[in-house]
Amino acid sequence: SMGKTTRRLNVTSPVPADIDIANSVEPRHIVEIAEDLNLNPKHYDLYGKYKAKVLLSALDELQDVDDGYYVVVGGITPTPLGEGKSTTTVGLCQALGAFLDHKVVTCLRQPSQGPTFGIKGGAAGGGYSQVIPMDEFNLHLTGDIHAITAANNLLAAAIDTRMFHESTQSDKALLHRLCPPDRAGNRAFTDIMSRRLRKLGIPTKTSPQELTPEEAKKFARLDIDPASITWRRVMDVNDRFLRKITIGQGPEEKGMIRETGFDISVASEIMAVLALTTSLADMRERLGKMVIGNSKSGDPITADDLGVGGALAVLMKDAINPTLMQTLEGTPVLVHAGPFANIAHGNSSIVADKIALKLVGPEGFVVTEAGFGADIGTEKFMNIKCRYSGLTPQCAVIVATVRALKMHGGGPEVVAGKPLDRAYVSENVSLVEAGCTNLARHITNTKAYGVNVVVAVNRFSSDSEAELNAVKSAALSAGAFDAVICSHHALGGKGAVELGVSVQRACKDIKQPLKFLYPLDISIKQKIEAIAKSYGASGVEYSEQAEKQIEMYSKQGFSHLPICMAKTQYSFSHVPSEKGAPTGFVLPIRDVRGSIGAGFIYPLVGTMSTMPGLPTRPCFYDIDLDTATGRVIGLS
Repeated sequence: SMGKTTRRLNVTSPVPADIDIANSVEPRHIVEIAEDLNLNPKHYDLYGKYKAKVLLSALDELQDVDDGYYVVVGGITPTPLGEGKSTTTVGLCQALGAFLDHKVVTCLRQPSQGPTFGIKGGAAGGGYSQVIPMDEFNLHLTGDIHAITAANNLLAAAIDTRMFHESTQSDKALLHRLCPPDRAGNRAFTDIMSRRLRKLGIPTKTSPQELTPEEAKKFARLDIDPASITWRRVMDVNDRFLRKITIGQGPEEKGMIRETGFDISVASEIMAVLALTTSLADMRERLGKMVIGNSKSGDPITADDLGVGGALAVLMKDAINPTLMQTLEGTPVLVHAGPFANIAHGNSSIVADKIALKLVGPEGFVVTEAGFGADIGTEKFMNIKCRYSGLTPQCAVIVATVRALKMHGGGPEVVAGKPLDRAYVSENVSLVEAGCTNLARHITNTKAYGVNVVVAVNRFSSDSEAELNAVKSAALSAGAFDAVICSHHALGGKGAVELGVSVQRACKDIKQPLKFLYPLDISIKQKIEAIAKSYGASGVEYSEQAEKQIEMYSKQGFSHLPICMAKTQYSFSHVPSEKGAPTGFVLPIRDVRGSIGAGFIYPLVGTMSTMPGLPTRPCFYDIDLDTATGRVIGLS
């Protein structure tokens, strides 16, 4: 059990600012957190006093231990203010670890630094349910996002430079430069070159001299079609002016001008690879298989074709190890990977979950969070993440708030940064009941995977008993295993004890295998249609561009991959203003793209921004350093 070293919080009311609470608690040394988990010191590296990287070698030592219970936290379709999924995930774990004496690990995504200085602020939970130290969690952490940025941009540089060199050299010159002679005058292929030869079906040749002129051309000339390049540069800053840029304007680049753009680092496919990989060897393969575009004859060009897959793996070798942190109440947290929740799958890493399940052991709990509403986050957790990990969750939590349900029942628009309309702070039971159609559909969809569903109602001070009871009874009649009112934001783990007890019961009660929404061996369109049906759509319509891409990916042999829908999180449908549980709409697919290394095809429903901007008054106005103590102030 963990009770011996967790701590009790002194909560005050009203709840102070998140950073003030975070700063009021002296974190335990991370070695103590590791000791609570019986983590062998040779399986982690310290990064200062409050962070450690847990090494994958921990898995080898623990392979014979049975896994703990596996719990995923999703939510109803949110308001723009968010309904407290992270806070509930942390509060539930504080309850399980500090109050109910279970071994527990929270597995969370690492937030992008972009929003920390932009609109949203940090993502460490809130109130008395947070991960600390909060400034380290929201800033550089252990450098994983910087590693992704470096790897992503090395690949981008390799693409444009290769096209440049191919444009000025003959096949023979290219081959000579790619395979320079050693001191004895012999030319040889490197390991990564042999991968390309195998892919091209060129019989095993040991040296470049043995290639026919036709083979030499095929091997040496990638012949990338600039119009087909999907790989963009990234940086972890909300910089809207980089969304569309022109590169190659220097005089030495000989007029090789091309339009491209930057995404935010967490939108890089390398982040999705990190989140879905299962081992170092697997990560190396996935990085090499990433497709950056096509050759002019329509063949996919990969990072390994460019000779850079191994270097990418080297840049990512430490990033594959999850970072150990702690909650306000001293329970362990693994922070690892934070892929976009629309163009990618919005879940923290598989390796963190695998390590955590072994560390807590049988009867212990691992709680992870799935980004956006359950129609997106939980769906991708089940159909993409669990498919690659082979892990089976027993319980899914769905976080709901009275204010979001009122919005779904027809309440006025909720706008971030504007005061809430009166409807949201005064009692209106019928509005809440009307909005429970949204909750009910999330419950039905999630139960279909074969897990027990527990609804966590995140309580606000303006919620009335009658409103809270309406949510509970709607949840139970929709098939939830239980529905619990929680006050962990105001009370910490103590406010989620009842939720902890329900989750424990829900886990013990389940004994069935995971049921996926669709099999992998049907067509891309059939998979898209299965997911659209879960949204309430009556059908799907494809643009000409989408049809073209589906045909191309099928022809290239990628139709066996799972589907990752890029859709608004503010509605089951593609129209953000359609609240509740819309039905009978036709889902439009604008375009279809692939993250082939990460291992999914992503259809775009509408336009997705992969590079946020800054508002007129960004969060950075509040952020500063107390130069006397060195402490960060104003992070939210």
